Amino acid sequence: MSTVSTAHDFKRNAEKVIADGTVVKNLKAVRQNFIDKRVKAAQGLPEFEALRENAKEIKNHTLAHLDLYLERYEAKVKEAGGHVHFAVDAAEARKIALEICRKVGAKTVTKGKSMITEEVGLNEFLETNGITPVETDLGEYIIQLRGERPSHIIAPAVHLNKNQIESDFRRVHTHLDPNRDLTEKVSLLTEARGVLRERFLAADVGITGANFLIAETGTSIIVTNEGNGDLTQILPKVHIVMASIEKMVPTLEDVSQILRLLARSATGQEMSVYTTLSTGPKRMGDLDGPEEYHVILLDNGRSAMLGGEFQDMLRCIRCAACMNHCPVYHQIGGHAYGWIYPGPMGSVLSPSLIGVDEAGHLPNASTFCGRCESVCPMKIPLPKMMRHWREREYERHLNPALTRAGLGFWAFFAMRPKLYGLATRIGMKLMALASRGKGRFASLPFASGWTKHRDFAAPQGETFQARFKRERGTR
Repeated sequence: MSTVSTAHDFKRNAEKVIADGTVVKNLKAVRQNFIDKRVKAAQGLPEFEALRENAKEIKNHTLAHLDLYLERYEAKVKEAGGHVHFAVDAAEARKIALEICRKVGAKTVTKGKSMITEEVGLNEFLETNGITPVETDLGEYIIQLRGERPSHIIAPAVHLNKNQIESDFRRVHTHLDPNRDLTEKVSLLTEARGVLRERFLAADVGITGANFLIAETGTSIIVTNEGNGDLTQILPKVHIVMASIEKMVPTLEDVSQILRLLARSATGQEMSVYTTLSTGPKRMGDLDGPEEYHVILLDNGRSAMLGGEFQDMLRCIRCAACMNHCPVYHQIGGHAYGWIYPGPMGSVLSPSLIGVDEAGHLPNASTFCGRCESVCPMKIPLPKMMRHWREREYERHLNPALTRAGLGFWAFFAMRPKLYGLATRIGMKLMALASRGKGRFASLPFASGWTKHRDFAAPQGETFQARFKRERGTR
């Protein structure tokens, strides 16, 4: 799969998904599997809100002193017998990973779930260079069979249903009995486990991401529910961790607090089934573990975000709570966003990494209901930053001419309050008359993008300014 972005085609991508209807239907499970469970998990932890505030401060402190913590982390990894490689961009990260694989003559690489390897396009690059990457997370394995990107950052195949997965297994697993029963979820899981077990044992190198990097000890941490991450890093001769620089956390005590938020916000669990800490290669006397341990630390645009209006985005711990609660994501899924990161977090992060000229449509894909910020465990002000990107888009004249003309027209009145008040009163009365008492419009000139999918409510009663003035006078 390619890292080429189609974010510039967001509107067309979204239209295709909506017209098909399958993704919207499949995403109905998000409420039961994520939203409702998150509510129960948060309510069951009285200090949940206090932990959110504390986690925010931990990450803010880390980002303010990131250079020092990166140096400390590097020193600790080396003390443990590991190697640290710094990559400025995606190309350098891919090159480093390939050199490590070639050094040990790797033919097969198993991979734990990692959005960073998706970001740099590692799978496609390894395949081009004669190395077979195998995704071992079940969701990632399924989308690898389909040649797709993840549509969700913690549930990569959430856009698919059981019948689609069965079809893919039968298409690819041709060495198995064609008459086998794959009608049950358990049978699908059992088949994937059997196929992947052989790949685990054959792998020369294991590659994982990292949910956190601990400066105090040089430790990388992954959280999983399947145990595939453990097998990926323990069985092969070489373990490569690829992570972005903002995953740094000062101490184990700090990360213990953030871990209490992560699973609750992501899947509604108190903790993930596996929380795995890795510090260097295996030591003398260890029964298992890799002989070599490498960490590739990727910048790829993060440093440019430090100290600016988008730095808060670097607090993100990839829990996906924002997209789980986003009404836009629920209608279009993740692939419509056109790059690696979907939903509200992607609408902020993608323009930061690939440019507003490429991903400028994404910050507009928001109702600004504020649910994303309200559920974010790290209290990231996502709507505020989307507004910043909209401003950048406008400043660089990237909006359609009609949109810019409409904003200019509105600004003319907004800067003249008396004229604005008069115009809105007249406009409301005319629209109310035009609705002919129906209270809605099935179609409107210059608003077909709205009325094509839903009615437009006709104005009723008085304007907000009139009501505000009247009620203020009664207090």
